[in-house]
Amino acid sequence: MYPPETNYWPAEFTLMSHDIVVRNGTVIDGTGAPARRADVAVSGGKIVGVGENISTVARRTLNAEGLVVAPGFIDPHTHYDAQICWDGAATPSSWHGVTSVVMGNCGVGIAPCRPQAREIAMKDLVNVEAIPFEVLQAGITWDWETFPQYLDAAARRKPALNLAFLAPLTPFRHYVMGEASMERAATDEETQKIKSLVGEALDAGAFGFSSTLLNQHMGYGGRPLACRNASRAELKAYCQALRERGKGAIEFAMTRQIAVLEDEELELLDFMLDESGRPITFIAMFDRDDLPEAVRETLRKAAPMIAKGARPQTSPLPLTREVNMRSPFSFAAFPSFKRVFEDKSKAAQAAVYRDPAFRAQFRKELERPLAFGNWARITVHEVSSAALKRFEGRTVADIAAEQGKDGVDVFLDLTLQDDLENEFTMQSFNTRIDRMAEILNDRSVLIGLGDGGAHLDMLCDAGYPTYVLGTWVRERKVLSLEEAVRRMTSDPADFFGIKDRGRIASGMAADLVLFDPATVGAAGRPERIYDLPGGAKRMVMRSAGIELTLVNGVPTWEGGALTGAAAGAVLRS
Repeated sequence: MYPPETNYWPAEFTLMSHDIVVRNGTVIDGTGAPARRADVAVSGGKIVGVGENISTVARRTLNAEGLVVAPGFIDPHTHYDAQICWDGAATPSSWHGVTSVVMGNCGVGIAPCRPQAREIAMKDLVNVEAIPFEVLQAGITWDWETFPQYLDAAARRKPALNLAFLAPLTPFRHYVMGEASMERAATDEETQKIKSLVGEALDAGAFGFSSTLLNQHMGYGGRPLACRNASRAELKAYCQALRERGKGAIEFAMTRQIAVLEDEELELLDFMLDESGRPITFIAMFDRDDLPEAVRETLRKAAPMIAKGARPQTSPLPLTREVNMRSPFSFAAFPSFKRVFEDKSKAAQAAVYRDPAFRAQFRKELERPLAFGNWARITVHEVSSAALKRFEGRTVADIAAEQGKDGVDVFLDLTLQDDLENEFTMQSFNTRIDRMAEILNDRSVLIGLGDGGAHLDMLCDAGYPTYVLGTWVRERKVLSLEEAVRRMTSDPADFFGIKDRGRIASGMAADLVLFDPATVGAAGRPERIYDLPGGAKRMVMRSAGIELTLVNGVPTWEGGALTGAAAGAVLRS
């Protein structure tokens, strides 16, 4: 814990005092400049002074001796669109020094939305982001219809963090086209209506729009997420909505095969850069050892687009997820699994898993690289049946060798024997330290992909800021502290055009994080808690070494816990 504060609040100095002065800290200002010892003065939610021995009276003086004082981290890739209805602190991001989150990624969201389409919007989130339907039913407040109303509703809730929004194309297409949005491209007339709505969102403060091409992004009824049906003419129109306003960015999930940009996808990226004149971040640049040169090759091919403003995005964490066969998102890119998402009743899914034709197709699909890895990376994590407990902690490959069976049959037989209640753990990407060091040292790469708010029952990577500081800075010395802070503060702020955050300088918003560089890190493996609406389970990642976080000048995290303050704001482009 940081040293005790000193309180100064003489009544005669009320009018000339600052709210907070942070003294004796090591200031890393977010620009990449060398660390320096300095004080930081805060008043009215703004930074009003940075320097040595600031002479002022303050309501509260914090002694940051031994601590780093940095701008609050900005997470560029979250899916808190629904969660902010019941959790204004956007946990667990707020436990890790994050003060601003960007949501509405991957083309999926809940605004705009007509009342009669709410079930469709929720089931899009169920299939794409693996959020249980019952949680969404209980938790989403639906006190909006249009996108501007959604932003206003978020502001009324007085969040603990700052919320920045992208306009996800799926609900915009559905708002205009209805269920036809899941089947076809828009007509010219429909395209202009959708473009108008996207423009309205930008005018209300959206920081751009998002979309996806990924095969695993299946929406309502097991059909492709609506934005996947957008034609080239549509995308041109939506890009021009940004160009006409001279602001905004685009987030696009466009590597249909993880880390691989095919020629068609590269050409689309180039087209959108030209039509929008705005930066684009594309995902997902995960290192994969089944295609060991994929990232290098993609970055080489994308170099001309990167020069125009494209930013590949990666996660700094090894991707380890829990696989629940009731929501088997990890296999959603496999054509054979389309049937599993069409009818998600347990009986229907079990029938698919028993079907020899399904197993044969799944087995055939595993022959080509799809970022699956191999059965040695799939471990039986937990079973509900006592008769199957002996398999916990063992890999599918090990069990298959013991039983003389194929990995597919072991995997599915165990699932059926446990009435689809069991869970596996899959380790798939970002496991090679040398290659990850190479990716993280590429300044064109945007660090993010924490996916906060999504895939709640199988993983939690939202704690990546503390993981970067603890693992890639302190332990492995891959990044300097100054560069790591820059990449998580001013870099995403500049990409999205968040003008007043991401740096420590006079006049900037007082979003600050104080952390101990000797202890900061992600504290252990993700753990399960049961705090979602209705008591449903989610995975969270704890933090270590984050001593204090200020959001707009107000302490939001202190002493290892949230303070209950609600000083966040809806950020407007």
